[in-house]
Amino acid sequence: MSKAFLQKPDLSYLNLSSDNAFYQLEVAELVEEALKNGEGTLADTGALAIDTGKFTGRSPKDRFIVCDEVTRDAVWWGDINIQFSEENFNALYDRVTSYLHGKQIYVRDAYACADETYKTSIRVVTEKAFQNLFANNLFLRPGKEALGEQPEWTIIAAPGFLADPERDGTRQSNFSILNFTKKIILIGGTAYTGEIKKGIFSVLNFVLPQQRQTLSMHCSANVGKEGDTAIFFGLSGTGKTTLSADPNRGLIGDDEHGWGKDSVFNFEGGCYAKCVDLTAEKEPQIFNAIKFGSLLENINYFPGGREVDFANIDKTENTRVAYPIHYIDNAVLPSIAGTPKNIFFLTADAFGVLPPISKLNTGQAMFHFISGYTAKVAGTEAGVTEPQLTFSACFGKAFLPLHPTRYAALLGEKMKQHKVNVWLVNTGWSGGAYGTGKRMKLAYTRAMITAALNGQLEQAEFAEHPVFGLKMPLNCPGVPAEILNPRNTWRNGQNYDVKANELAQAFIDNFKQFEKDANEEMRSSLPKITEITV
Repeated sequence: MSKAFLQKPDLSYLNLSSDNAFYQLEVAELVEEALKNGEGTLADTGALAIDTGKFTGRSPKDRFIVCDEVTRDAVWWGDINIQFSEENFNALYDRVTSYLHGKQIYVRDAYACADETYKTSIRVVTEKAFQNLFANNLFLRPGKEALGEQPEWTIIAAPGFLADPERDGTRQSNFSILNFTKKIILIGGTAYTGEIKKGIFSVLNFVLPQQRQTLSMHCSANVGKEGDTAIFFGLSGTGKTTLSADPNRGLIGDDEHGWGKDSVFNFEGGCYAKCVDLTAEKEPQIFNAIKFGSLLENINYFPGGREVDFANIDKTENTRVAYPIHYIDNAVLPSIAGTPKNIFFLTADAFGVLPPISKLNTGQAMFHFISGYTAKVAGTEAGVTEPQLTFSACFGKAFLPLHPTRYAALLGEKMKQHKVNVWLVNTGWSGGAYGTGKRMKLAYTRAMITAALNGQLEQAEFAEHPVFGLKMPLNCPGVPAEILNPRNTWRNGQNYDVKANELAQAFIDNFKQFEKDANEEMRSSLPKITEITV
């Protein structure tokens, strides 16, 4: 029997009626609804392709948190977590529910956290069928016995409702607001589905570290045949997806995880992958997951047909596909494994300064975690001639309701407790900065990660980097020894020293915002500017 005929849940606690609600529709039914409503088309692979309209990405300046007794003294307020008043939330909420009154809506019960100990139930109420398909794909899918119960958290997403900034207290017509007292996420004015996913991620980033001593992480994770778990942190362009996708290891998840008492577990039940320039050769797992049930966002077809042109970015560079994790052949189900043995911080250093791989002590790991460094390569915009430094605390600053030092300190505690190896991996440039040096070969990076995973690097001899204090291995199987110390790859060692000091100063300057709340281990791990003799 179709889930459409399950007893509809009581929505009166939301000031909504169940009369016009489609509840827990099957994937085929949601696709059918979306096509009937004119929300999208079917690609030649069977995936549903839709456009999210004006917003093709998140809008961080329009994400708010209600300031009340629960959040007032706990949230890291500022340009990441923007205050919203209880009064404005209540008034806006009434306007959104009035807007949805009498409209056809789609309701889905789901949950987050694959480890039952941390399970968080979610109800998603959406105006569009494709939004409900997204929720089905990205969140964990409960059995029928768990359906219908009032959830811990509710998401209401109404892209057709436009706020009035003067009346509603928003910045513009779109908004995403988290209310931790009422446990409601209210989204309006935008159809970009990533707001739904990241709303729950922000919730877990607030709740789990405070209440469960669980480290919430913006990372990918996999596990070897011997049960050894590895975690990969990295910002866009560092190779996180590529390097964690290993045919010899099971995929726990590609984006959001928790590190609990004795487990690493996926928050989600699916993947939300970028698909710009996607090919079967470069990313076979993602490419093969684009089939019936998947949701393609803001892509373009080749003229005259329904074949996706993944190189076409006329709508946005942020083209995406959302699919359930079981569409990946080597996915671990349920998506849970033991505590990590190795953690990798991936950075694409365009200055050619950081070693291709180095081992971090606890203080250094906390420092580099709170720094979240990479560099955006120059040349993508007119007039930009230098690489752009990027620091994103804990490799996910935009989703941290608590002060970053809280997460970094928890990482340090867990490292010591479980004796975890942490490695800093530079997937960027060697032999010089961008424009002079060359990008690190993927084969070398894979060889270094493999050597770390199988324990070979633990037994290596190390040299200490003079500026960053990092332990650089002198040898690594499958990697030329001369590239392991980055200074050796530069033609002029003094030029390297100058650039190393420049990068070190950027780290020091960035850390100033965290210094007063950081512990002594973090503060003692800052790089040290060296004197350069001519």
